[in-house]
Amino acid sequence: MKKFSILLSLGFLFQSANADPSLTIYNQNFGVVRETIPLDLKLGINKVRFADTTAHLETDSVILRDPTGKVTLSVVEQNYRADPITSGLLLNMNEGKDIEFLVKETNKPDRIVVGKVIRSGYVPHNQSSMRRYGNQYYQSQMATAQATSQPVIEVEGKLRFSLPGEPLFPALADDTILKPTLDWQIHADKPAKIEAELCYVTRGMSWEADYNIVAPEKGDTVELTGWVTMDNQTGKSFPETQIQLIAGDVAKLDQDNSNGLMAARTSADPFADSAAPRVTEKAFDEFHLYSLPLKTTLHDRETKQVEFVRAAKVESKKLFIYDGAFIDHNRYRGSRMENLRHDENYGTQSNPKVWVMREFKNTAENSLGIPLPMGKVRFYRQDDDKKLQFVGEDFIDHTPRDETLRLYTGNSFDLVGERKRTNFVSDRSNHWIDETFEIKVRNRKEDETVEIRVVEHLYRWTNWEIKENSNTFLKTDSRTVEFLIPLKPGEEHTLTYTAHYSW
Repeated sequence: MKKFSILLSLGFLFQSANADPSLTIYNQNFGVVRETIPLDLKLGINKVRFADTTAHLETDSVILRDPTGKVTLSVVEQNYRADPITSGLLLNMNEGKDIEFLVKETNKPDRIVVGKVIRSGYVPHNQSSMRRYGNQYYQSQMATAQATSQPVIEVEGKLRFSLPGEPLFPALADDTILKPTLDWQIHADKPAKIEAELCYVTRGMSWEADYNIVAPEKGDTVELTGWVTMDNQTGKSFPETQIQLIAGDVAKLDQDNSNGLMAARTSADPFADSAAPRVTEKAFDEFHLYSLPLKTTLHDRETKQVEFVRAAKVESKKLFIYDGAFIDHNRYRGSRMENLRHDENYGTQSNPKVWVMREFKNTAENSLGIPLPMGKVRFYRQDDDKKLQFVGEDFIDHTPRDETLRLYTGNSFDLVGERKRTNFVSDRSNHWIDETFEIKVRNRKEDETVEIRVVEHLYRWTNWEIKENSNTFLKTDSRTVEFLIPLKPGEEHTLTYTAHYSW
């Protein structure tokens, strides 16, 4: 049973040491905490203190209600205090006063000296200023406070910029707090004993997904393992807690600048052959909700990992892509196509690197078919000594089921590209440009045949056609074509094409 005591005969103080809260953590550095509070209410105003919130609670997000609807609760007044008693705070409370300090010195008896606290050096936690004025203002205020964070103590008429010993403070006042605390004045429309529900949003809590993909020595059938990493920086521990995770882009206002329908998952389950407790996933509103199978303890300042997906025999495909033009998007961001048309040197630089990409389908037929939260993907391949070697990493966004993932893992050592413009003819009066390129790709592998996708961007104008080309191509969008070039070991291939632009 949760502990509570009478407070000034008008209400009670609730301690949640034995509470079993539940959490929903979002991958945007916030979470939702739910607590159950036993309340013994009288008719009218009740004073209640809840003394175990997080240190980053958003006060205007607090909901206190009777989930059974037996009694109507109205929070007449709410006060939040997030500066629990510390040595620094007590020094601050005793500024201008004389207090005792215990001095311990080697080979000398302990002694007491009296000093006057001129400046405590205490930097208070000021969440309200951050919320009201924004993080930039809050950081500037903190910087100013840090400049005066060194204590100043007067001992025997002299100032010391340090403590002369361990401070000995007077007894605590009745209104001091040991944990972040909510004080309420609650109006009840009738006397009742209820299990009230407390719900609030807190910062300082986040989670992210990480994936490991392991490929065998030969072939592209891989094993995928997904981990959830939870980070609790809220200032509060959560013992034996049911934890759920929300994946998706939830709109959350940033100071620096709903109920949903739950549908059962019907796709293939990567844990279907495992008897171990497993993370479950459901669609929730426009997002996805992942529930950890067992209650777990999430300590303050702790990072915890849980495996949430494991899939074997995932068919993947390795792609070699040569995109020889260095296109400087930052330079031309917001520019009109007309500007590119008049810049004759644009797109003539040559990138010699051939990208290595890994592609696989997130489908049930491919041993997956589950919504994959955004996160880092690491690739390993087994060598001929059966050891795993790291071969690259990339980042995926939230990916629904039945979508195709294409991830960059690095540049090929033995594949080389070369691109140069061989002709440029412009007739401005008749509104046309002809531009010719020569592209060479080389396979320096000793015993492997590869296919290189040569990607070319038709960037000068929206109206274009390929007049002459040495190889067939595939038009992938309104400004991009791809040439598929197979290369045997040691082989080099040269392709050419001429693009005709008109306006």
